[in-house]
Order: sequence, then structure tokens, then C-alpha cells
Amino acid sequence: MKDPQPSIHHAAADGYKGAAETYVRGRPDYPPALDQWLRTRLGLQAGQVVVDLGAGTGKFTGRLLATGARVIAVEPVAQMLAKLAASHPRAEALSGTANAIPLADESVDVVVCAQAFHWFASHEALSEIARVLKPGGRLGLVWNLRDARVPWVQRLDRIVNALQGDTPRYYTGAWRQAFPHPRFTALQEQHFSNSHSGAPENVIFDRVRSTSFIAALPDAERAQVDRQIATLIAAEPELRDKCVVSVPYETAAFCAHKIPRSRNPPVGASF
Repeated sequence: MKDPQPSIHHAAADGYKGAAETYVRGRPDYPPALDQWLRTRLGLQAGQVVVDLGAGTGKFTGRLLATGARVIAVEPVAQMLAKLAASHPRAEALSGTANAIPLADESVDVVVCAQAFHWFASHEALSEIARVLKPGGRLGLVWNLRDARVPWVQRLDRIVNALQGDTPRYYTGAWRQAFPHPRFTALQEQHFSNSHSGAPENVIFDRVRSTSFIAALPDAERAQVDRQIATLIAAEPELRDKCVVSVPYETAAFCAHKIPRSRNPPVGASF
């Protein structure tokens, strides 16, 4: 384990400290099809040890616990880790970052980053993940993504994206620059349909409010974002005056295997 822990991005450090409750209300769940992916692609079952890295409030932790595996949740933001520990007492909750995972070498079977890898995507983080994985261990990356092929969702994304600044996000694609990595195979990618239904206050307003760089804004600027969203809803027949709405999502899931280190050839061997 590396020490000391590097600081996390300012948008996460500032935004998530006060947004744990909003995060729980506003974030969508994951599609049922992902349960089979966890078992088949990642091999999760009783007897396995899995790290939920960048676990946040534990939105994905319950899915991992349902596989029967032992779950270790690692999260750097204390407020979010406290919410996770209260919600999922069966998971072991540890403070840590992707560059300094508080676990021994080759001690876990699987590492999963759900809605998180873009925050720490780097060669160094992947090397640290490889360090804690057993030989042949697996890395899973999962994101829930609003389906911007739907016109009103595209307009909502424009409101949000205008404020992202330098915040790392899945949508920029910058996280892919961490690959290829010498300790991991190429990523295998699958996509699943998903949706988030509920009151607009939760599935639209709270979802946007839980975005790190929105949560970090001054009160007046957050209120302005709320007004923009209210205007969008009022102009969209699919949303206007509805008590329950559905936000379409797509869930992207990626898997890679840890590659064993090359063994040194015997002395005198020739190839």
C-alpha cells in the first residue's frame, strides 16, 4: 500500500461532503441483468473477496453483497463512507483511495469500481489495483449513463455539462487513457438498458444536485440550475405536471483480468 494518500479531486472533496443524502435519493439503481454479469464475468460468489472501490454511499455495495461474496468497501469521503456503513453493516467499510488501497498484496479476487473509475483513472491506480488482486483476479468498471439519444435528456445534459469544468467524467472518455496497462487484459464491454422512475424531485432534480460539481456550487448558482431544470420540465409534455417520470439510462459494464508478472527465464536459457 502506498503512503501518503493523494488528495482527491476538489469537485468530489467539496461536492460530496454535503450531498450524501441527495446522492442516495437521486441516483438510479442498476439493472437486474447486471447481477448475472457480476456472477459470470467477474465470478462473484460465496468464498470470493471483492473490493467496492470508490464505493460512495454504497449504492452498488448491496449488489455485491447479494452475490454471497465478502465485500470490502473503500471510500475517501468520510460522510459518504458513514452513510455506507449504516446502510450495509455486512460490508467492511474502510477509508482509502485508489492510489492507496488499505489491503495486503494479492488479497482479493475482484475489484469493482461502480460510477467511480473516472475519478482516479491512471496508470498508478491500475497498478495499485493489480497489487491487491490475486493472480488472475478481475477488475470490473460500471457506470449508469443517462440516455442522451432521448431529446429532453440531451437538453438536461446540456444544462449539467455547461458547469463541469475540469471534473473527470465518464462522458469525456479521458478515463480510457489509463488503458492499455501491462497488468491487465483488454477491456471487455457490455451494455444494459436501465431506467429510473419516481417523482421528478428525486429522479431529475436530486440526480442533478448529486453531481459533484453541481453540489459544490454556491447556493445561488445551484438555485439557478434548479430554475433551468424547472423550465425544461415545464416545456416537455413527457414531464410536465407528472407525479412520476422515468429517466432512461444505459448501464455500461467493463471487465479485465489481471495478467501475471512474467517470470524470469532460467539462467542460461535461450529463446
